[in-house]
Amino acid sequence: MKNRNISNTVAAINYIEEHLNEKTDLDAISNAVHYSKHHLHRIFADTTGLTIHEYVKRRKLTEAAKLLVFSNKPILDIALIAGYESQQAFTNIFTAMYKQPPNKYRDNEKFYPLQSKFEFKGGYDMLNQSDSIEWNIAYASESDIACWMALVRLVIDGFPCLDEKEYIEELKQRIKIRQALILKDNGTAIGAMLFSAKTGSIDFMGTHPLYRKKGIPKAFLDRVMEELFDDKDISITTYREGDKADTGHRKIIKDLGFAEAELLTEFGYPTQRFILQREGTNE
Repeated sequence: MKNRNISNTVAAINYIEEHLNEKTDLDAISNAVHYSKHHLHRIFADTTGLTIHEYVKRRKLTEAAKLLVFSNKPILDIALIAGYESQQAFTNIFTAMYKQPPNKYRDNEKFYPLQSKFEFKGGYDMLNQSDSIEWNIAYASESDIACWMALVRLVIDGFPCLDEKEYIEELKQRIKIRQALILKDNGTAIGAMLFSAKTGSIDFMGTHPLYRKKGIPKAFLDRVMEELFDDKDISITTYREGDKADTGHRKIIKDLGFAEAELLTEFGYPTQRFILQREGTNE
């Protein structure tokens, strides 16, 4: 991926972030960054995995969720700030994405982001290497926590209800027992996985948006299958079918060969468990 594409995407993101409380569409953004609408739409999607429209919507809803928890503004005012013409329209989309209406979300007093601001910092030398590259996936150490969390914030769209403080404490424990794997490019975490050797579960699997077409999820899965789980079935949970908040995580898991299993509710959020059956296990 060309550095120019990344820099133009960063310029578009910075403009969006500076104008989140205003009407922000492709025309306005392309004019601001002096790039054609067609090319900006394409490179933004290639770089982030989201369309500009989807990114703007998710960021506005995230800021609205923050106002619901940390301000006393009326819901109608928050709806207008988020760019919706009525409280009902805002309630409909907020409920579809957060799985609870704004008033209930406010009552729960627990904010979590639907979409954090994309930050692209660091070197990305491996982007231009062959897809058949052998990835150097290693056990994470405590010195990796900062870059690991930078990756988590980039892929937060795949992990609803994630609480950073609780997550970091769990990450530290997994690092101690060597159940945290990381892949880095010039100090930037481009892939990460938390797993349980005891249960055969993958509890977190994230890939940097710039590298999502480089086969990293399969590389992590192969590492786990070959070295850690023996013949255990492997499980992972993700969005249910049709969830509007899913930006493609369910498809990634299915493309890896996982089969649908039972429906779950985790931290109050509807999810689904997937199973990858190993040779030698029962049907």
